[in-house]
Amino acid sequence: MTRPVLSDADELPIGRRVARWRVRRRMTQQMLADRLGKSKSWVDKVERGVRSLDRYSTVQEIAEVLRLDPAVLLDPRRPLPTATAGLDGVDAVRAALARYHQRPARTVSPDEVGRHVAHAWLSYQHAHYTQLLRALPTLLDAAHATPGPLVSAYRITASVLVKLGEADLGWLAADRAVTAAVGDPVRTGTATIAVAQALRALGRDRLALTAAVAAIGTAADDAVRGTLFLQAALAAAGCGDGRRADHLIDHAAALADRFPGDDDPQHTAFGPTAVLLARFLAALRLGDTAQAVYRHEKAVRRDDWRRLPVEHRAAHLVDAARAYLDAGDLTAAGLTLVEADTIAPAEVRYRPAARTLVAEIARNGPPAAGVARLATLVGLTR
Repeated sequence: MTRPVLSDADELPIGRRVARWRVRRRMTQQMLADRLGKSKSWVDKVERGVRSLDRYSTVQEIAEVLRLDPAVLLDPRRPLPTATAGLDGVDAVRAALARYHQRPARTVSPDEVGRHVAHAWLSYQHAHYTQLLRALPTLLDAAHATPGPLVSAYRITASVLVKLGEADLGWLAADRAVTAAVGDPVRTGTATIAVAQALRALGRDRLALTAAVAAIGTAADDAVRGTLFLQAALAAAGCGDGRRADHLIDHAAALADRFPGDDDPQHTAFGPTAVLLARFLAALRLGDTAQAVYRHEKAVRRDDWRRLPVEHRAAHLVDAARAYLDAGDLTAAGLTLVEADTIAPAEVRYRPAARTLVAEIARNGPPAAGVARLATLVGLTR
């Protein structure tokens, strides 16, 4: 077998590869040190090659925090694994996105495509990601000639890929959604929501802020406009601009107060509770964990909390578990993560962010009841 040619990046010492992946995961040296239970000086010495990584258990711990297979750090010649450990189907979705210019082999009626899109939304909202990944290639092919369903198909694709750690591919799908929506202000707005989500996941908060704000003025639907305000606010928080984040969320809140919330044709889940969850996440992004915990506990006491889609609630609980952990409440973090797993197991077992949380809580133990079982289920028990 021919030995693969290594790039300059592949030939970097392991410490430099740790540094590169740390930056990609948007972590400072202090953040990585805290999650490893080490000092910032220790991380700095590892990255500079002053301290060697000669124990596999240490490499494994670093890889867990960086949401990687340890082999990526140890052997750069190995192909990068998908972040969706335990899930099949990402490669098929990637192939479907690559053949977007080809006409489908079988013509599908708009009504049939519409039914497939509706089922895909249900699968996403109930966090049935395995089934959804299997269905998406066929859906993308079938929706090729039907602009409305095609925008939705790309949006769903972008959302699930971002959630499962494939943000680059998710951004591609979101961009395709915007292209397919040209001429339709509502669909363009919904597609831009997906763009902003993908850009935030890629650490491009300033671009996400620009994209979301630009689309607000043309969005012809209050739920879409409100959601764009929230996406812009979270991007502003990611840029460290708390004042602007609060201002943007206040605009969303004004829309939410007059939003009935009984119908959600654009699949935004927008409403007063969504606004509160955005205030929580903005506080978390800005490092105010006490405020984040307060806002979380206020949001989940609302009557309409349980009317949010299963995926939305479980995703929020994963973020809330992070807030509790950052606040030093290991028990609450574990219980919240177990609750998320009860609501939507795939949200915890397949999302890289959630798997990292499971590893951190289990490592900092003794974990809350259920966390050890989760660690075993997701393959993190050492």
